[in-house]
Amino acid sequence: MTGPLLRVENLARHYAPRGMLRAGGPPIRAVDGISFEIGAGETFGLVGESGCGKSTVGRAVLRLEEPTRGSITFDGRPVLDANGEGLRTLRRQMQMVFQDPYGSLNPRMPIGRAIAEGIEIHRLAPRSEIPARVAALMAEVGLDPALAGRYPHQFSGGQRQRIGIARALAVEPRLLVCDEPVSALDVSVQAQVLNLLADLQRTRGLAYLFIAHDLAVVRQLSHRIAVMYFGRIVESGPAETLIQAPRHPYTRALLSAVPTAGRTDQIVLTGDPPSPSSVQPGCPFASRCFHPSRNARCQAERPELRPLHGHQVACHHAEES
Repeated sequence: MTGPLLRVENLARHYAPRGMLRAGGPPIRAVDGISFEIGAGETFGLVGESGCGKSTVGRAVLRLEEPTRGSITFDGRPVLDANGEGLRTLRRQMQMVFQDPYGSLNPRMPIGRAIAEGIEIHRLAPRSEIPARVAALMAEVGLDPALAGRYPHQFSGGQRQRIGIARALAVEPRLLVCDEPVSALDVSVQAQVLNLLADLQRTRGLAYLFIAHDLAVVRQLSHRIAVMYFGRIVESGPAETLIQAPRHPYTRALLSAVPTAGRTDQIVLTGDPPSPSSVQPGCPFASRCFHPSRNARCQAERPELRPLHGHQVACHHAEES
């Protein structure tokens, strides 16, 4: 394959306002025109605070949300034009690992049956071979195949997330959209699940769109990272260079929030983000920005992503960081 496995261009997702006081008002701009690419076997981390639109991006990639505009191509095929059997074929190759490892599982279905469901729907194996395939998948994610008859409530949070991963792997995807896959888990269990995802990437050649709010978590898996704020990407680049030399003030604030022994330089942002239904003429981060060179241009002119020292940065004063 030449070119990226997944290409997203100018993706936007706007919602009509709801409620008596907001009906007929301007749309809520959850995602407002972002672009990125993911290569085969690559992990692309998408990070930002709650409400920035990162989970909406993941759902739009899989057509769980219909984008307002933009284009998505997977292995050269347009995702937004697919329907019926074509969409089902694409979804087999793009699977999701959800944030809530309990809510994403049917509490009335034994976990072996849940894992087998995708194999049956896509007819990937004769019925007689499905139990063996389920057992192999459970073993691959670190679960005892003898537990296939148990129900989700009989497992811990970390085990349930492993079940969710096995269910996604059952249809032999090439891309996993991981939406906050460890945020609901204890720190020690988080490390185990992240190590499992890294092992699966090596053995299966999987690509990941890894969505999280914690840069420390994203750093462990990602080859490249994009930072989202207010529905847009404000900085992106190779993981280590972005971590070591962030150029956008918001990226610096996120990094300062990562717990580190002896840290005294944490940046506390003041003010609130703008309303997602408002149209800001300038930089959406301007009201919270602490950059010493912040000026009237920041309030009047929205910065676009531009290359700078191997990064893409949306800041008028990035050179001075």
